[in-house]
Amino acid sequence: MAVIVAAGGVPPALAAKAATSTIPIVFVSSDPIKQGLVASLNRPDGNATGVYNLVNELELKQLGLLHELFPGATLFGVLLDPKYPPAERQAPELRAAASTIGQPLTFLNANTDAELDAALSALRQHPVRAMLVLGDHFDTNRNKIIAFAAQQKLPAMYHFRERG
Repeated sequence: MAVIVAAGGVPPALAAKAATSTIPIVFVSSDPIKQGLVASLNRPDGNATGVYNLVNELELKQLGLLHELFPGATLFGVLLDPKYPPAERQAPELRAAASTIGQPLTFLNANTDAELDAALSALRQHPVRAMLVLGDHFDTNRNKIIAFAAQQKLPAMYHFRERG
């Protein structure tokens, strides 16, 4: 039996889905319904199925957890890769959630190593009491971010355990 494993995100999965309606397709997606890969989570229909990676949907929960852990914090920093596809919705959603709980945020955007260095340097100038690290770009720089957070005694929350 043939199976297509669409590694590499949504574009390969969409290409596989466009190429066949009979060979089973397995994918990993951050939102398979929105991406047009399946009709619903409980009944995907068709020949595509996979893993729904909820990482990007957990930022609001992470913000709430930081707020519970540090209720008196005057400011949280959010490290965001603006070129990471979910970024265009992450910042507005986090701003709205932060406003609801009365938690000020400062966003620091970084996509390149130089931008990350500048963002971390800028964090030293803000009275940030905890940091939320968003996006996939930071995997290759996690040691730098972890070292910075440790040096600054800055609690930080990441998408995956191995990031922190």
